[in-house]
Amino acid sequence: MTGYEPQFDTAEPLAAEPMDEGQNHSLDDLPLRADIRRLGRILGDTVRAQQGEVVFDLVEQIRQTSIRFHRDGDEAARQDLEALLAHLSAERAVEIIRAFSYFSHLANLAEDQHHIRLARARAIAGAPPLPGSLGFSFDAAAARGIAPEVLADVFAGARISPVLTAHPTEVRRKSTLNREMEIAALLDRRERVAPTPEEREAEDDALRRAVLTLWQTALLRRIKLTVQDEVTNGLSYYDYTFLDQLPRLYCALEDQLARQGTGDVTGDGARETPAAARELPSFLRMGSWIGGDRDGNPFVTAEVLEQTMRLHRARIFAHYDAELTALASELSIAGRLVGVSPELEALAAASTDPSLSRREEPYRLVLAHILQRLRATALTLDGAAAPGSARPYGEAAALRADLDVIHHSLCANGSRILARGRLRLLRRAVDCFGFHLTCLDLRQNSEVHARTVAELFEKVAPGTGYAGLDEAARVALLVRELGTARLLASPFVDYSEETRSELAIFRAAAEVHRTLGPLAIPNAIISKAESVSDLLEVALLLKEVGLVTAAGTSAVNIIPLFETIGDLQACARVMEAALALPAYARLVASRGQEQEVMLGYSDSNKDGGFVTSGWELYKAEIGLIEVFRAHQVRLRLFHGRGGSVGRGGGPSYDAILAQPGGAVNGQIRITEQGEIISSKYSHPEVGRRNLELLVAGTLDASLLQPQESAPRAAFLSAMEEMSATAFQAYRALVYETEGFEDYFWASTVISEIATLNIGSRPASRTKTRAITALRAIPWVFSWAQCRLMLPGWYGFGAAVEAFLAARGPQGLALLKDMYRQWPFFRTQLSNMDMVLSKSSLAVASRYAELVEDAALRAAIFGRIRAEYERTVRHLNAIMDQERLLEGNPTLDRSIRNRFPYLDPLNHLQIEFLKLHRRGEKSAGRTDAEQVLHGIQLSINGISAGLRNSG
Repeated sequence: MTGYEPQFDTAEPLAAEPMDEGQNHSLDDLPLRADIRRLGRILGDTVRAQQGEVVFDLVEQIRQTSIRFHRDGDEAARQDLEALLAHLSAERAVEIIRAFSYFSHLANLAEDQHHIRLARARAIAGAPPLPGSLGFSFDAAAARGIAPEVLADVFAGARISPVLTAHPTEVRRKSTLNREMEIAALLDRRERVAPTPEEREAEDDALRRAVLTLWQTALLRRIKLTVQDEVTNGLSYYDYTFLDQLPRLYCALEDQLARQGTGDVTGDGARETPAAARELPSFLRMGSWIGGDRDGNPFVTAEVLEQTMRLHRARIFAHYDAELTALASELSIAGRLVGVSPELEALAAASTDPSLSRREEPYRLVLAHILQRLRATALTLDGAAAPGSARPYGEAAALRADLDVIHHSLCANGSRILARGRLRLLRRAVDCFGFHLTCLDLRQNSEVHARTVAELFEKVAPGTGYAGLDEAARVALLVRELGTARLLASPFVDYSEETRSELAIFRAAAEVHRTLGPLAIPNAIISKAESVSDLLEVALLLKEVGLVTAAGTSAVNIIPLFETIGDLQACARVMEAALALPAYARLVASRGQEQEVMLGYSDSNKDGGFVTSGWELYKAEIGLIEVFRAHQVRLRLFHGRGGSVGRGGGPSYDAILAQPGGAVNGQIRITEQGEIISSKYSHPEVGRRNLELLVAGTLDASLLQPQESAPRAAFLSAMEEMSATAFQAYRALVYETEGFEDYFWASTVISEIATLNIGSRPASRTKTRAITALRAIPWVFSWAQCRLMLPGWYGFGAAVEAFLAARGPQGLALLKDMYRQWPFFRTQLSNMDMVLSKSSLAVASRYAELVEDAALRAAIFGRIRAEYERTVRHLNAIMDQERLLEGNPTLDRSIRNRFPYLDPLNHLQIEFLKLHRRGEKSAGRTDAEQVLHGIQLSINGISAGLRNSG
């Protein structure tokens, strides 16, 4: 984030705005501050016009009082603020919450636009590329003498995939997001076009209309999302970013590789070099869980899976249809003026286009023919008869082959530059998205697989007692069954609802493979994987539908997900046993001698805390690397990261580089969850930048990082020692403190989060208040709302304190060396630095007051406060800084300047929580609904202000 001093409305000149104490705003921030002023002024005018002068004055009074408190530390201002907020009516409080929430959203838009502005300014000025860009990676490779051909080879063997999930932390509705995108587009246009006074006035009016429409658009959903709603929302990002920007990223990458070489420039402007002679394969493909992830979500059924695939298919076919139509309009090339290839002539001859005008326009004839075939394909896949004589495409590769004919004809006849336009992007899109759009993963809990397999065995051979067998017996039985051609399931046997549902899902997946190809559903993920039998059970279920054969081939990647601390510690041992098993080794060999393993950040954090989770993940990767190297199997790690630091979040580029050497090797998949999806991919340029970060990080970690030395043994030993202490401290608080569950449910908005219609799955796996049953997402989200961010830091202070007590002054010197020299440790501390900066003990103490048991409140919050202070003190000492974020003043300013706009939302949320939990209905049911609505709106606003809260 970039610093700014937000204003709702002010008549003062920009220079008169209050500054951060002891800091100066960079001149680079001036355009951002101007945008913030403009949007704030428009929002203020909107509030005044829509809600009245009284509401506007109240918003301004609250804003100014909050700024005064944060700028001057004026305790009287704090008391004034609390008094103002405590005596508002429910209706008036909701209006205030709306105003501050919308401002957070508008500030985010201005901030994103500023990042784009700065990036463009650097590009225009010819500034050196920054880390995380492909230009920076290529320059680093060139400095090490790495040839473009080597870079191309790395990409040729790479596999990168950001995977969208429906994990619910995105509080905004799609309608709200669309309105925000309109505002972003208007800000962008102001930046790029020098308008006349009349045009500027029209733009201002458009901006005011857009803000008014946003104000009049409900922030929250009235009804709970269905899985189909989630699928539709996920598809929006293909319109916003992926369909357009992913092909452009490939083209830019190929062009940069070409520029790295020394080839000559041909007459038509295209550079030919050995590196650019071959187009790069589509190594970056989008993935999704939305519509295929049924772990704990009973609403994902075979029917939903089929609907999901239809929606995917419809979206990509609509894109191809529009692009082919536009391309036909562009390629009005006359055959009598320009030669064409024999292959194009043959394709034109197959066209049934009756238009006489097309006879002299061979490219248009071909494109009309392709369009007819594409539409026939869409109808056929939908189960309808294709009209006319157009023959449907059997697969996307055939469509790509026809487009290649056009490409080669243009290149061979002096029109290469035409081939590098829309056609180039379309050819790449077909290669990336096929007829399936995205690679949909299946995911289910291992316990469900086990129950399903147990029932299948029991129906075939009563008394098998699969559920009661030990691991060795289970593996032996599964291996024997995998080697037979028979099927266990029968249409004449009655199964439980769960088993019927599981079999139906796998049968639907097999049908998708038949119609759309194996890339449509390439993976089956096993949550809570703990043993070899967990992998073999999925293989057996896939065999039931023909996706695994008795000969030992598999059409699907079987992927274990290791989630808890114990699972992470055991994962290398489990995979060693699996790869040593001939039956499983054959399945891996059939997948190109590659095996993917997913690591869970969220549940391991909830299980063992931030320090231990990060360390056990790191060690698990080292163990897996060694096992896979011994078996000569290529490892691909799938990182189940969330948006918040407590769920593995943080900058993606830094996170990739923080992996141990050999963990990436050109292969990585990463989940993109909740509000992080919209923050990364709702704007095309921001989306393109985030895709490039993934590619650059993978390239750097694969090609450059292995040349770096491994961490010193002393570093590893220190982390092991601190992790053990941090684990004990975290577990002692969360799982061993009597009454902690009561404290958590009372002092956070966990109960109220469940009322938000932000996802189709329940907040807990079972109907209990136990922390163990709670999903990691609402766990982290709740702590963020009360501004404690506990999952992102708790235990670190205790760990360092014990370490220094045992090691003395040399201990601090060692930790400083670790911070300077070890990317893993540096990234962990950098993320903690950010999380602690967003925390506020003052605000959190007010949430603690919601706990009625005074002794419990004092005991637990006292421990949290003490650990926070320890953590901040030791973190600053290791990072050699006097205060948090001292080394990142821009981010520091941004976070500090958000506090005056977050604090009122927190205080109002607390007041509403008191009313809601007392069940106060003095004004009748309408007032109770207003109170709950106010809580939900405040959750939205706080989430927007924090940006990565869930």
